[in-house]
Amino acid sequence: MSRFPYFLLLTLGLGACSKAAPDDENKPPVAKPFNLSGQTLKELAFDTVRLEPVRSEQVYTGQIVTNGDKTTKVFPLVGGVVEKLNVELGDHVNKGQVLAVVRSGEIADVQNQNSTAGTDVAIANKNLAVAEDQFKAGLAAERDVVLARQELRKAQSNLGKTTKQLGIYDVTKDGHYTIKAPISGFITDKNVTQGMQYTTANSDPDGFFTIADLDQVWVLANVFEADIDKVRVGYQADITTLSYPDKHFKGVVDKVFNVLDPDSKALKVRVKLANPGYLLKPEMFAQVRILNTEKAKEIAVPAAAVVFNDNRYFVLVYKNAQKVDTRAVTVTKTVGDISYVTGDLKPGEVIITRNQLLVYDELND
Repeated sequence: MSRFPYFLLLTLGLGACSKAAPDDENKPPVAKPFNLSGQTLKELAFDTVRLEPVRSEQVYTGQIVTNGDKTTKVFPLVGGVVEKLNVELGDHVNKGQVLAVVRSGEIADVQNQNSTAGTDVAIANKNLAVAEDQFKAGLAAERDVVLARQELRKAQSNLGKTTKQLGIYDVTKDGHYTIKAPISGFITDKNVTQGMQYTTANSDPDGFFTIADLDQVWVLANVFEADIDKVRVGYQADITTLSYPDKHFKGVVDKVFNVLDPDSKALKVRVKLANPGYLLKPEMFAQVRILNTEKAKEIAVPAAAVVFNDNRYFVLVYKNAQKVDTRAVTVTKTVGDISYVTGDLKPGEVIITRNQLLVYDELND
């Protein structure tokens, strides 16, 4: 057999083998099908695209103050010496609770007058009875009876006056004057010490105590002159503080004052605020976000649902575990936890709002 044909066949066979390899290498890899596992779905959160009125937001500085409608100052009604002091600054008191006990010379005078008035009434009653008996017996004129009755009424009037005074002063049996809380709340100001001697003329003009009910507080926000037309009574307000930066307190603007501060040129705006757990303290500084809803409507999504990558914004639209669309959007405004967007989104579509980066990375690897 000739060697040449055999060599030719071997060469062609090797060539055929060597050409098959590049075809295998150029063959595209088989794409792995996308599928969200049950465990992954448990780690995701979903929401729907909405068409909502556009909200605007203005941010101002403010301060927590007590509710003036539920704050009262306590003044002493008579002078004297403070013998006992039962409360301190910051204490919570109940309506009718004794705050201080005072020994007063004025009270002693009123008590003496009351005792004298009681004696005068007893004497006037006796004199009237004698006059009436004598008049019936013909031993006294009718004028004597009239005068006796007038003296009785005068004595009764004096007794009633001093009795009312003692009732107003809330005098104890041992003659001491007690100062009681007119409302329930916290002692926010105290200008009295045990053993202090005072008169009604020289007592502190702010009173002995200030009591405030802190179940509801006010926030006074400073609105810039240029923003006055952007704030109205009834607008919603979102309050944060340095003490609780992650906690949001919701309130409503209930008063817009009509006087500018002469120094800051700012307008005061009052927000009523519930105060659960008494977290908000008077004099705290606050950041006030006042929200206004406009008439125009735009597509709105939770701000947490927006993914930012390569200088673009995206939202993941969930169809089912095997199909999630990546939609490019343009964010026109973000107010609080809501972003207003434009793009290929329709109201009612379901979007991923938590751990969406995991899905985005898997879709775009």
